[in-house]
Amino acid sequence: MSKVNFSSRIGLIAVTVGSAVGLGNIWRFPAETQANGGGAFILIYVMCMLVLGIPVMLAEFSLGRGTQSDAESAFKKLKPKSKWNVVGILAIIASYMILSFYAVVAGWTFEYLVQSITGNLFSGIDSIDRMDATFHHKMEEFICSDISPLISTYVILALNFFILLAGVQKGIERMSNWMMPILFILLLIFAGVSLSLPDSIQGIEYFFKPDFSKITPHIIVNALGQSFFSLSLGMGILITYSAYYPKKTKLVNTAFTVSLLDLLMAVLMGIIIFPAVMSFGLEGSQLRGTTLVFVTLPEIFAQMPASQLWAVLFFLLLLIAALTSTISIAEVTVAWLQNSFRQSRLKACVFVILPLFLLSALCSLSFGSLGFIKIAGLNIFNLLDTVATNILLPTVALLTCIFIGWSVKTDFLKNQITNNGKVSQRIYPVISFIIRFIAPILLLLVLISAFFEL
Repeated sequence: MSKVNFSSRIGLIAVTVGSAVGLGNIWRFPAETQANGGGAFILIYVMCMLVLGIPVMLAEFSLGRGTQSDAESAFKKLKPKSKWNVVGILAIIASYMILSFYAVVAGWTFEYLVQSITGNLFSGIDSIDRMDATFHHKMEEFICSDISPLISTYVILALNFFILLAGVQKGIERMSNWMMPILFILLLIFAGVSLSLPDSIQGIEYFFKPDFSKITPHIIVNALGQSFFSLSLGMGILITYSAYYPKKTKLVNTAFTVSLLDLLMAVLMGIIIFPAVMSFGLEGSQLRGTTLVFVTLPEIFAQMPASQLWAVLFFLLLLIAALTSTISIAEVTVAWLQNSFRQSRLKACVFVILPLFLLSALCSLSFGSLGFIKIAGLNIFNLLDTVATNILLPTVALLTCIFIGWSVKTDFLKNQITNNGKVSQRIYPVISFIIRFIAPILLLLVLISAFFEL
């Protein structure tokens, strides 16, 4: 693996947070919170982050920094004569599958940014009453068409190629150093605007009010899954990025900082959405996924002064979140090709991005002219999403915990967490116990629940 490291702690944190804060985290967490008990869900989510998310993150950090290798070679270095490297290969496969359809969603965001800049997003709205139907029609017309989403997806792939080609410090780190502060500032601006709207307090209550009656074992498993996916666990990103960490990096501090910032940004999104939803009387609207982002929120912007400005800023926010995520996911395979096959940075980037012009096209067209192709009742896009996120990621994380907890020498994890004894060792026994016993059980529950939902 190249000896290149992130040049500063700020850059290191910005890159790692950028990998975690993605489109799904921005719209999924607020909706999951509101639907599953409000403040009660947030409390359970934080507990899940502490008992599952951060320990598994530390397992991946230890693998990456301890071996200075890519997602596959990290396992191979520690157990050269075993088959444990298959876990890394599964992580690479999962990340590439996710990248195939994630680029399409990022393309939708780019198109909405363009439509906001040109003003076309709000054209054809003749009355408040017909606004919902108008935005639904616009969303379906765009997503289900062939050419426009494809062009937008290719723009995203091209942006990824040029940023990745610039390298770890001059490309990924430099991009994250200015993109993540912009993302945070935009979130704060929108939160301030949302809190200034009429009935904003009711919106905050709508989002945060604890309702423990909604908490069921299924909701707890959902919170486990949300904490797992929102931190980019199981897809090789954290192993790959931590290989670029300087040896003096305090892994525990980094894990807690990244997790806290990730949670803060998700909560800020809820503070943005729900006061606005209540203020404009849209609490009965669909508040999930694509409908929330591409229908409900444009409805809100349309009723605000300077509609076009807020739409431009919001979809710029989403595009930044999308880019920091897609680049992180792509770097997993780029690093693997460079390390395992001795490819130059240029060749590795070409080999990663070029096939996506076909794979992502298939995902995009699965909502249009290829919609007739169904496997297990799912189109191509949803099939890749289901297999990668519901099956492969929990499997990789589960096997990683077993590997770190039971297969490698016990002092490996201890040395990484304590920086060879230079950092306090008090938290190590807790982290070790969770990785060896608690995390595997919880991840097995997440994996079993995914099979029941198929």
